[in-house]
Amino acid sequence: MNALEVHDLTVSYGDIRAVKGISFTVKQGEIFTLIGANGAGKTSTLRALSGMLKYGGRVVYEGTEIDAIAADKRVGLGLAHVPEGRGIFGNLTVMENLKLGAWLRKDKSGVAEDLERGLTAFPRLRERKDQAAGTLSGGEQQMLAVARALMSRPKTLLLDEPSMGLAPKLVQDIYRVVREINAQGVTIVLVEQNANLALKIAHSAAVLETGSISLIGTGAELLSDPRVQAAYLGA
Repeated sequence: MNALEVHDLTVSYGDIRAVKGISFTVKQGEIFTLIGANGAGKTSTLRALSGMLKYGGRVVYEGTEIDAIAADKRVGLGLAHVPEGRGIFGNLTVMENLKLGAWLRKDKSGVAEDLERGLTAFPRLRERKDQAAGTLSGGEQQMLAVARALMSRPKTLLLDEPSMGLAPKLVQDIYRVVREINAQGVTIVLVEQNANLALKIAHSAAVLETGSISLIGTGAELLSDPRVQAAYLGA
């Protein structure tokens, strides 16, 4: 079964069409990467998939059309979103933010397990678990955003620009966890400006240009494509 099937997706802001009827399929258990320049429509695509934006077209999640399903109900179906800009609650502690990620769950022992798993994956969060999230560094906030999304035990994780503004060492830490999450069976839809890094871990990928998909293939195919190299890899 496919994790996601996107059919003729459109997103508009007033008269401006940011996403112009794109279609793609994400297989269960894979990392699917969308690359493209700023303003290409990548973030709008993820926000539509998670139900945060109104859109045209159809989104099928694990065989079920979810277009009429609200964002919070999509989380309950196993679709979690780590937004661009992280979206943490700065006045709450790290632990309070993490627990909010599990607000739909009733299995207390499972929640406790996942809390421990998140703190183990990101040791810095354990060190700062009682600290206000707003006082964390940008990299620590990104770790918190990922760990919080995992608290809902997602089957598919939408990740928007996880490396943005981070030092190279922190980017490595984030991507190590992304690979570990995927190895545990979680499907990942990754939007990323760091095309080289994203394509290296992607099973499949697409290039989004001004709201339209211009190229689609495996991560390796796009990594070796001269057009991608010229436009996004500095070759």
